[in-house]
Amino acid sequence: MSAEEFERAAAERDREKYVLRLYVTGMTPKSTLAIANVGKICEKYLAGRYALKVIDIYQQPNLAKEKQIIATPTLIKELPLPIRRLIGDMSDTERLRVGLDLRPYNS
Repeated sequence: MSAEEFERAAAERDREKYVLRLYVTGMTPKSTLAIANVGKICEKYLAGRYALKVIDIYQQPNLAKEKQIIATPTLIKELPLPIRRLIGDMSDTERLRVGLDLRPYNS
């Protein structure tokens, strides 16, 4: 791969849109923390290139069943592929960045 091809591929990846779904159970402290943490990460590393939908499985249990959510909070990265699932309060920034396929130089 030439330097020009590499730069073009890197630029294209930086424009990819992320589609994220965060499944929570009500407005518990753990849910609130996960929402805040995911929001901060998205704004810092994906500003203008993401769509985040927060889904309360108490209000929409059919969506939890459909996506086979067995623990909350669960973050699903639907796009770009591959699909990834992350479970927990999303406070481990490095784990979240790896799960979202965000490169280290986006710091």
